[in-house]
Amino acid sequence: MKSPVTKGIHHLGLTVSKLEETAGFFKSMLGWSEIKRNEDYPAIFVSDGTIMLTLWATKAEPVAAFDKNKNVGLHHVAFSVADEAALNSVYQRLKSAGVPIEFAPELLGPGPARHMICYEPSGIRVEVIWPGN
Repeated sequence: MKSPVTKGIHHLGLTVSKLEETAGFFKSMLGWSEIKRNEDYPAIFVSDGTIMLTLWATKAEPVAAFDKNKNVGLHHVAFSVADEAALNSVYQRLKSAGVPIEFAPELLGPGPARHMICYEPSGIRVEVIWPGN
């Protein structure tokens, strides 16, 4: 096969233990919009206008913190921002709201890209990255 048959991500489905809080994180902290809800499942769909997340509710809490050396599953999800100022603004918003932050904006490798990682309310690692271009 000479070229991929896929054309990017249509949506990403995340199972979360705190459905409303996680949807609120994406809406209030990152400025996403709620697209729709499915009360029967239950699920909330949110989007930044480019990618859509399907947030599926579970009643289970994680049995242990994710360990990239021991677990199979989502290591983190990363979202780009337009510039370094946007990255710093998101960081300040998250910090002011008391969102758990793994690390503040820092160089990614030799740079100029910069990134940070925080945790959304259900414990999924969320990276925010400015690619530096």
